[in-house]
Amino acid sequence: MQEIIPLDKIRNFSIIAHIDHGKSTLADRMLEAAKVDNSRDKRKERILDRLDLEQEKGITIKLQACKMEWKGYQLNLIDTPGHVDFSYEVSRSLAACESAILLVDASQGIQAQTISNTRKALDLGLKLIPVLNKIDLPNINIEEREKEIESLLGFNKEEIIKVSGKTGQNVDLLLDEIINNSPAPTGNIDAPLKALVFDSFYDEHRGVVIAIRVFDGSIKYIPGKTEELYILQRQQTFKPTEIGIFSPNLKEQDVLNRGEVGYIATGLKDISYFTVGDTISDIPDTEPLPGYQIPKPNMFATFFPTNPEEYENLKIALTKLSLNDASLSFSDQRSNLLGSGFRCGFLGLLHMEIVQERLEREYDVELIVTAPTVEYEVTKTDGTTLTIQTPQELPDPSEIAEIREPWVRTKILTPDKYIGDIMKLCQYKRGQYVNTIYLSNSRPDIQLKEQYIVLEYDMPLASLISNFFDLLKNISSGYASMEYEFIDYFPSDIVKVSILVNHEDVSVLNFLDVRSEARSKAVKLLEEMKRVIPRQQFPIPLQASIGAKIIAREDVSAFRKDVTAKLYGGDYSRKKKLLEKQKKGKKRLKQIGQVNIPQEAFLAILKT
Repeated sequence: MQEIIPLDKIRNFSIIAHIDHGKSTLADRMLEAAKVDNSRDKRKERILDRLDLEQEKGITIKLQACKMEWKGYQLNLIDTPGHVDFSYEVSRSLAACESAILLVDASQGIQAQTISNTRKALDLGLKLIPVLNKIDLPNINIEEREKEIESLLGFNKEEIIKVSGKTGQNVDLLLDEIINNSPAPTGNIDAPLKALVFDSFYDEHRGVVIAIRVFDGSIKYIPGKTEELYILQRQQTFKPTEIGIFSPNLKEQDVLNRGEVGYIATGLKDISYFTVGDTISDIPDTEPLPGYQIPKPNMFATFFPTNPEEYENLKIALTKLSLNDASLSFSDQRSNLLGSGFRCGFLGLLHMEIVQERLEREYDVELIVTAPTVEYEVTKTDGTTLTIQTPQELPDPSEIAEIREPWVRTKILTPDKYIGDIMKLCQYKRGQYVNTIYLSNSRPDIQLKEQYIVLEYDMPLASLISNFFDLLKNISSGYASMEYEFIDYFPSDIVKVSILVNHEDVSVLNFLDVRSEARSKAVKLLEEMKRVIPRQQFPIPLQASIGAKIIAREDVSAFRKDVTAKLYGGDYSRKKKLLEKQKKGKKRLKQIGQVNIPQEAFLAILKT
């Protein structure tokens, strides 16, 4: 049996930063300084980013943990995603630590996600260590960045450690700082087991593997004699098949004691048993750890394979992806025009983009993706409540008492010179003003070159997932950053807009929107359809309707054969007679003619 490490020799810490501030690169330099054997693929730039997509985009998608030894101390690092879509996972990872490195990019400065995660860490009582990264870059004003950290986050200049994740400069100083300034974990080894689940993934040999931080008690693994453990919130049981630590690959151990970070292999196949934030114990009536939530998809889109024969491959690919991603949900969907596909739920736009790219790259499936939508709550006149995601699920208007849509609170961090244009954008997207917070007040003695503000707006989630982030970046020349959190569902005048091609409903193109904006969206869609739908021998009317009322129309004009070409001379009435005859033929053709919208046209329409 391995010896019990004293609590004062353990340090559990996380790195929090905005996306793309060099978090994973710094983590790698720490592992190298601590001489962690990672026996990894030497072609990969970052040790903790395992996915090809993470390597290419330079972002952390999947959380990673690793144990290091430094000067007689055990340091447990939990590397978290930096994007707003994964904010709940970040909060649970922070809950597993006693301290956090607050990383700021010397070239980009403080961003919205930095401030948001700082507040989360302070609420959880973590000790923060401010670090300025990328000091090796040319033409950066380190003094200005130090002023920002002092003024906006309230630290002293002496507390800020300046490092370079690229060259490894001052990384050993940072490791010393973690030992000297991070609180040691607390916990009672004789108390019942209490361990926080902060991540889970699927391993084909071990089944579902859960990453845990042990707060009280210990877990021992004795082959053939291991007792059952309880998943408290889920109220299920399982028997561990292996326990161990991350170094950063999985390394088997006999025991995990209070204060330590490690993993439990469960042997189970269903990842949905283990939700991030749940508590594992050896006694069923133990009080679970606080902060647990069930991660819920915020937005939905339907994935259709471009080739109908790829349906089974898409199903297998989604099943494999969902084994490693408990927040990805999917169900069967059928369309008359596009065949069979899957309705998928995502945490946000980045999450959707990642899943789509992984399906296309790792599983070689070509996809048609419908426009993302949100979930609406519908109260019917008989008092029953439905949750709907697609226009097809909306009941008849005569049966609807009220429709509610999800709203979020958006916090936008920006230099104050862009405030007017950003406010206009928020109002255009149906946002309601809440507050303006001026950030330079924590240290009045320090004058910043730019005045930073946080704009708070409440707005519908549907407005946010269209192209809000791109517009925000354009308006602010890339300086503004944002984060959002779900508030609640609020009543709204939502209508179903039906798209008709030659008087036939094309259900795949139907959409839900607020009545005030439905027409402008329909006009844009019909203009795009007119551009991409090929002309036929007869004119094709394209219409958008709310119920029986047509709100927009475009016409695809017909090919016209010049039937009067063979005429020469003679009375005009002969020419008129031939044109009338052609007109009758076109009318007849229109009644029996079918409009086939080719797949390329569908792809072009759906991309808008």
